[in-house]
Amino acid sequence: MFVKICGITSAAAADAAAEAGADAVGFVLAPSPRQVTVAQARELGARLPRGVLRVAVLRRPEADLVARVLDELEPDWLQADAEDFAAIRLPAGCTALPVYRTGRAPGADEAPGRLLFESPWSGSGRLADWDEARALAEGRELILAGGLDAANVEAAIRAVRPWGVDVSTGVERAPGEKDPDKIKAFVACARRAGRE
Repeated sequence: MFVKICGITSAAAADAAAEAGADAVGFVLAPSPRQVTVAQARELGARLPRGVLRVAVLRRPEADLVARVLDELEPDWLQADAEDFAAIRLPAGCTALPVYRTGRAPGADEAPGRLLFESPWSGSGRLADWDEARALAEGRELILAGGLDAANVEAAIRAVRPWGVDVSTGVERAPGEKDPDKIKAFVACARRAGRE
């Protein structure tokens, strides 16, 4: 089970995600309580051990921001709403992670091989539609996000059978402030459910 911890804003949070065994961390470069600058994301990303993916999270980005992110941060993945990628050209070595939202997902025959599926509002802590997610998950690498935490991630995995899960608000003690114990518990619960 692939696990991404999103909205990393501090060295302590980056370290906690890596120590818990997360596969990826997300740096939000769009307006949010979890927003960091490109320089901050680069500094935090440098702390991560080899093998932990660095994901730049954008939403309706201006071209100059995309250029700075790709040049200065050099993320492994770039996450943005699916329609944003019409204006984004990624270099070799950077993978697109298109975001689709509850009520606005493509048909199963139109969806890409890898995508992130979440609720209509990023960072809101609201659940995505698990039925809609399950219909998309079969035969592709779907990362489920939206309202997940250690208490519900196992049920979500059993219901949706995603390739991976993504959490942000569900591992916080306050908006933008990650709780290392919650990160550890979330990763452990997701891994356990993924082994079932």
